[in-house]
Amino acid sequence: MPKKLRVGVVFGGRSGEHEVSIRSARAIIEAIDRKKFEVLPIAINEEGKWLPPAEAVQLLPAPVQSLLGSAHNVTGQVAILGDPSHKGLISLERNSHSVTAEKIDVVFPALHGPYGEDGTIQGLLEMADVPYVGCGVLGSSCGMDKVTMKALFAQAGLPICKHVWFLRSHWKSDPSSVVRRIMSQIGLPCFVKPANLGSSVGVSRATDRHSLETAIELAAEYDRKVIVEEEVEAREIECAILGNDEPQASLPGEYVIYEESARFLDYTEKYANTGRVSFVVPAPLSKALTTKIQKMAVKAFQAVDGSGLARVDFFLRRRDKQLFINELNTMPGLTEVSGYPKMWEASGMSFPQVLENLINLAFARHREKSLTKTSR
Repeated sequence: MPKKLRVGVVFGGRSGEHEVSIRSARAIIEAIDRKKFEVLPIAINEEGKWLPPAEAVQLLPAPVQSLLGSAHNVTGQVAILGDPSHKGLISLERNSHSVTAEKIDVVFPALHGPYGEDGTIQGLLEMADVPYVGCGVLGSSCGMDKVTMKALFAQAGLPICKHVWFLRSHWKSDPSSVVRRIMSQIGLPCFVKPANLGSSVGVSRATDRHSLETAIELAAEYDRKVIVEEEVEAREIECAILGNDEPQASLPGEYVIYEESARFLDYTEKYANTGRVSFVVPAPLSKALTTKIQKMAVKAFQAVDGSGLARVDFFLRRRDKQLFINELNTMPGLTEVSGYPKMWEASGMSFPQVLENLINLAFARHREKSLTKTSR
């Protein structure tokens, strides 16, 4: 019987999306093929401390803990080490004399937001020469920063909405100037967001000067860079991407809003079953428009040098059917209510198959990078 690959699922993290990450990790652990993979959960708490499986498992619901079995017994500290054989490893130190007690074959960083989805952990894993799921350092960092992302989209010829951005320090030193710029270039209503966050954390819709100032203060709590975008009366369409150099696009999905009070998809509407919003896949679109969305999603993925996976979000403006790319998420939510697994399921690929493909893509990317010379 072939040996199971050991997958280290890293979750939690120092981010406003800490709880979403835990839910994504739960979904991964529940869905992964246990005949092929052994999972070791590794958590990062909200203070940034790395927790080995015996502690990490305590952050997960009881049903998931029972699935993990022997992971309860893996104690000690997490050590991320380079391997002289250049195969890479992550070890869980049991004591000062043994640093290779638990070798991990591949890492699945199920982290959302800063310190996880932004290239930081990817850089750490690159230095240790460890295979990992998802985008590399460049793709992750560009996909996390909405300002840089939109600049790359524009350079690739992809349509984007009007936006402005500024630093928290500029807001603190001259708020009136910032407000005047927003009013003249974007107008109201508009959306105010932290430039480096997801899951609608810290996002607000501003309709007047007071709500604009309040929205900026909130966004500035989560990031040093704030982006303000025009409001577009549009359908919200998503498309999932899977692959490395030859990425594939899923059938698109659409968020359908049933109540006016839920017109803005905030954190609650995305992750709580309020009944006011549902995700419909495949989205009711013409074949031609579906194909256009899929091609644009692939182009956006390649514009940020993506690999592994991403979810690309679109606006389909109602008045003229103009299509805009809103943003790209390099580690989209993988929870039980998330669109990414739903879109692939509607495209004929189950979530366990998606996870296996992502792990295979991680190894493929690692092998390809190993062909690059690092000395003269």
